[in-house]
Amino acid sequence: AVFTLREQLPDDALATLAQLRRDGLRVALLSGDAPQRAAELAQRLSIADVRGGATPADKLAAVAAWQAQGHRVAMVGDGLNDVPVLARADVSFAFAHGSAVARSGADVVLLGERLADVALARRQAQRTLRVIRQNLSWSVLYNAACVPLALVGWLPPWAAGIGMASSSLL
Repeated sequence: AVFTLREQLPDDALATLAQLRRDGLRVALLSGDAPQRAAELAQRLSIADVRGGATPADKLAAVAAWQAQGHRVAMVGDGLNDVPVLARADVSFAFAHGSAVARSGADVVLLGERLADVALARRQAQRTLRVIRQNLSWSVLYNAACVPLALVGWLPPWAAGIGMASSSLL
Protein backbone atom coordinates (compact mmCIF):
# COMPACT_ATOMS: atom_id res chain seq x y z
CA ALA A 1 0.00 0.00 0.00
CA VAL A 2 1.13 3.52 -0.70
CA PHE A 3 -0.13 6.46 1.28
CA THR A 4 0.35 10.00 0.08
CA LEU A 5 -0.22 12.67 2.68
CA ARG A 6 -0.87 16.22 1.66
CA GLU A 7 -1.40 19.36 3.67
CA GLN A 8 -5.08 20.28 3.79
CA LEU A 9 -5.53 23.94 2.88
CA PRO A 10 -8.35 25.97 4.35
CA ASP A 11 -11.06 26.53 1.75
CA ASP A 12 -10.49 30.28 1.79
CA ALA A 13 -6.67 30.25 1.71
CA LEU A 14 -6.16 31.07 -1.98
CA ALA A 15 -8.82 33.79 -2.04
CA THR A 16 -7.53 35.36 1.17
CA LEU A 17 -3.93 35.46 -0.01
CA ALA A 18 -5.05 36.92 -3.33
CA GLN A 19 -6.96 39.64 -1.47
CA LEU A 20 -3.96 40.47 0.71
CA ARG A 21 -1.78 40.75 -2.38
CA ARG A 22 -4.33 43.02 -4.08
CA ASP A 23 -4.16 45.19 -0.97
CA GLY A 24 -0.43 45.55 -1.63
CA LEU A 25 0.85 43.17 1.03
CA ARG A 26 3.79 40.83 0.56
CA VAL A 27 3.13 37.27 1.73
CA ALA A 28 5.85 34.91 2.94
CA LEU A 29 5.80 31.41 4.41
CA LEU A 30 8.07 30.62 7.34
CA SER A 31 7.69 26.97 8.26
CA GLY A 32 9.38 24.51 10.55
CA ASP A 33 8.34 21.73 8.16
CA ALA A 34 10.90 20.13 5.85
CA PRO A 35 12.01 22.55 3.12
CA GLN A 36 10.58 20.40 0.31
CA ARG A 37 7.21 20.14 2.04
CA ALA A 38 7.12 23.89 2.70
CA ALA A 39 8.06 24.59 -0.94
CA GLU A 40 5.23 22.37 -2.19
CA LEU A 41 2.74 24.17 0.03
CA ALA A 42 4.07 27.57 -1.04
CA GLN A 43 3.72 26.57 -4.68
CA ARG A 44 0.07 25.61 -4.14
CA LEU A 45 -0.48 29.00 -2.47
CA SER A 46 1.55 30.98 -5.04
CA ILE A 47 3.95 32.20 -2.35
CA ALA A 48 7.39 33.01 -3.75
CA ASP A 49 9.14 33.79 -0.45
CA VAL A 50 9.27 30.47 1.42
CA ARG A 51 11.64 29.25 4.09
CA GLY A 52 11.23 25.66 5.18
CA GLY A 53 13.03 23.95 8.04
CA ALA A 54 12.94 27.25 9.93
CA THR A 55 13.63 27.11 13.65
CA PRO A 56 12.00 29.62 16.00
CA ALA A 57 15.29 31.57 15.90
CA ASP A 58 15.24 31.57 12.07
CA LYS A 59 11.69 32.89 12.03
CA LEU A 60 12.60 35.56 14.57
CA ALA A 61 15.61 36.62 12.49
CA ALA A 62 13.51 36.85 9.32
CA VAL A 63 10.91 39.06 11.00
CA ALA A 64 13.60 41.22 12.59
CA ALA A 65 15.27 41.66 9.19
CA TRP A 66 12.00 42.74 7.56
CA GLN A 67 11.36 45.19 10.39
CA ALA A 68 14.91 46.57 10.04
CA GLN A 69 14.07 47.26 6.38
CA GLY A 70 11.13 49.36 7.55
CA HIS A 71 8.37 46.82 6.95
CA ARG A 72 5.50 46.28 9.35
CA VAL A 73 5.10 42.56 9.86
CA ALA A 74 1.94 40.59 10.59
CA MET A 75 2.42 36.97 11.62
CA VAL A 76 -0.06 34.12 11.67
CA GLY A 77 0.93 31.08 13.71
CA ASP A 78 -0.56 28.38 15.86
CA GLY A 79 2.28 26.30 17.26
CA LEU A 80 4.55 26.38 20.26
CA ASN A 81 7.51 27.19 18.00
CA ASP A 82 5.70 30.33 16.74
CA VAL A 83 5.52 32.05 20.14
CA PRO A 84 8.73 34.13 19.88
CA VAL A 85 7.93 35.37 16.39
CA LEU A 86 4.31 36.11 17.31
CA ALA A 87 5.62 38.30 20.13
CA ARG A 88 8.13 40.05 17.81
CA ALA A 89 5.73 40.79 14.94
CA ASP A 90 4.03 44.17 14.78
CA VAL A 91 0.69 42.38 14.86
CA SER A 92 0.14 38.67 15.33
CA PHE A 93 -2.72 36.26 14.87
CA ALA A 94 -3.27 32.81 16.34
CA PHE A 95 -6.14 30.45 15.80
CA ALA A 96 -8.19 29.34 18.78
CA HIS A 97 -7.52 25.71 17.89
CA GLY A 98 -3.74 26.34 18.14
CA SER A 99 -1.58 25.86 21.20
CA ALA A 100 -2.48 27.78 24.35
CA VAL A 101 0.98 29.34 24.45
CA ALA A 102 0.63 30.62 20.87
CA ARG A 103 -2.76 32.12 21.72
CA SER A 104 -1.30 33.88 24.75
CA GLY A 105 1.52 35.38 22.66
CA ALA A 106 -0.73 36.65 19.87
CA ASP A 107 -2.32 40.06 19.60
CA VAL A 108 -5.48 38.61 18.03
CA VAL A 109 -7.01 35.18 18.56
CA LEU A 110 -9.20 34.09 15.65
CA LEU A 111 -12.09 32.01 16.95
CA GLY A 112 -12.89 30.25 13.71
CA GLU A 113 -10.68 28.48 11.23
CA ARG A 114 -11.15 30.97 8.40
CA LEU A 115 -7.96 32.58 7.14
CA ALA A 116 -10.19 35.29 5.68
CA ASP A 117 -10.62 36.62 9.23
CA VAL A 118 -7.05 37.94 9.01
CA ALA A 119 -7.97 40.10 6.01
CA LEU A 120 -11.24 41.07 7.70
CA ALA A 121 -9.39 42.17 10.84
CA ARG A 122 -7.04 44.28 8.71
CA ARG A 123 -9.93 45.99 6.92
CA GLN A 124 -11.68 46.64 10.24
CA ALA A 125 -8.50 48.13 11.71
CA GLN A 126 -8.17 50.43 8.68
CA ARG A 127 -11.79 51.55 9.06
CA THR A 128 -11.25 52.19 12.77
CA LEU A 129 -8.15 54.28 12.10
CA ARG A 130 -10.06 56.29 9.50
CA VAL A 131 -12.81 57.06 12.05
CA ILE A 132 -10.23 58.01 14.70
CA ARG A 133 -8.51 60.39 12.27
CA GLN A 134 -11.87 61.95 11.36
CA ASN A 135 -12.71 62.45 15.03
CA LEU A 136 -9.34 64.05 15.72
CA SER A 137 -9.77 66.33 12.71
CA TRP A 138 -13.19 67.48 13.89
CA SER A 139 -11.80 68.04 17.38
CA VAL A 140 -8.91 70.15 16.09
CA LEU A 141 -11.26 72.12 13.83
CA TYR A 142 -13.73 72.74 16.67
CA ASN A 143 -11.01 73.78 19.11
CA ALA A 144 -9.32 76.03 16.55
CA ALA A 145 -12.59 77.79 15.72
CA CYS A 146 -14.65 77.81 18.91
CA VAL A 147 -12.14 78.11 21.75
CA PRO A 148 -10.88 81.51 20.55
CA LEU A 149 -14.49 82.66 20.13
CA ALA A 150 -15.25 81.57 23.70
CA LEU A 151 -12.10 83.28 25.01
CA VAL A 152 -13.06 86.66 23.56
CA GLY A 153 -16.65 86.27 24.76
CA TRP A 154 -18.36 85.88 21.40
CA LEU A 155 -19.42 82.33 22.25
CA PRO A 156 -21.12 81.81 25.62
CA PRO A 157 -19.56 79.09 27.81
CA TRP A 158 -22.75 76.99 27.75
CA ALA A 159 -22.72 76.98 23.91
CA ALA A 160 -19.03 76.04 23.87
CA GLY A 161 -19.78 73.19 26.27
CA ILE A 162 -22.69 71.94 24.18
CA GLY A 163 -20.52 72.17 21.04
CA MET A 164 -17.69 70.22 22.69
CA ALA A 165 -20.05 67.52 23.98
CA SER A 166 -21.81 67.30 20.61
CA SER A 167 -18.54 66.98 18.69
CA SER A 168 -17.41 64.23 21.07
CA LEU A 169 -20.67 62.32 20.63
CA LEU A 170 -20.59 62.66 16.87
